[in-house]
Amino acid sequence: MARLFILPILLCLFWTLFLHLNGVPLKQGKKGFIYIIAISAAVIISLGGLLWLTKGQNLRN
Repeated sequence: MARLFILPILLCLFWTLFLHLNGVPLKQGKKGFIYIIAISAAVIISLGGLLWLTKGQNLRN
């Protein structure tokens, strides 16, 4: 689960590299960073919630 926090960092690095290679300023690519962080946060929260919901099932086995 802790490795999922690396996902937004890697995606932001790739997005920065993409913007740099295409000559787009970071200010213009700001919306992409917002999307990356929002979607990554939703995935992390969802998976964290699923782990929390199913933790009792894992302990019984």
